[in-house]
Amino acid sequence: MDTSSTTRPTTLDAAGLRELIDSGHAPRLLDVRTPAEFETAHIPGAHNVPLDLLREHPEELRRHLDEDVVLICRSGARATQAGQVLAGVGLAHLRILDGGMTAWQAGHAQVERGVPRWDLERQVRLVAGSIVLVSILGSVFVPGLKWVAGVIGAGLTVAAVTNTCAMGMLLGRLPYNRGPGGELDTVVRRLADHPTPRQRS
Repeated sequence: MDTSSTTRPTTLDAAGLRELIDSGHAPRLLDVRTPAEFETAHIPGAHNVPLDLLREHPEELRRHLDEDVVLICRSGARATQAGQVLAGVGLAHLRILDGGMTAWQAGHAQVERGVPRWDLERQVRLVAGSIVLVSILGSVFVPGLKWVAGVIGAGLTVAAVTNTCAMGMLLGRLPYNRGPGGELDTVVRRLADHPTPRQRS
């Protein structure tokens, strides 16, 4: 049954999530950023379930989740998209970390750190800005190149209006942003090996 029209994820602020974790009643934390972003810094106890993987295998992942899930990304946009996908396969009690990792770290909450990588949004700004710059400079010699800059501008406008980013999804599939932690078998195994307190009881 499609419950996406009746079930909408709510938000939970960083302070509220910290209280739940400190009380020993931590919900299942799903971080939907790329494996590289997750490795850079993540909330202790969180599981990395990249958004593209979640979109491709929602039913499989749903079978390994209980009804208390908090979704996390950098700012909240990708977590909201993940929430819509999971709501569509019947997960009822979803919450989005309001402000994502940006808000979590701004509150000086605990994080686990690894090898630092650029987050996906910063990569998008670099690639889009570079294409626009090169197109404008190149149009001095090849006038038609200015339309490439126009296409990028239109794409960014659509991304803002729809709250999705095709360039971000493409960049997320590059080897730089991938890793063994982003494979379905690995994600499922980690979810099964680390149940929440509610699943253990």
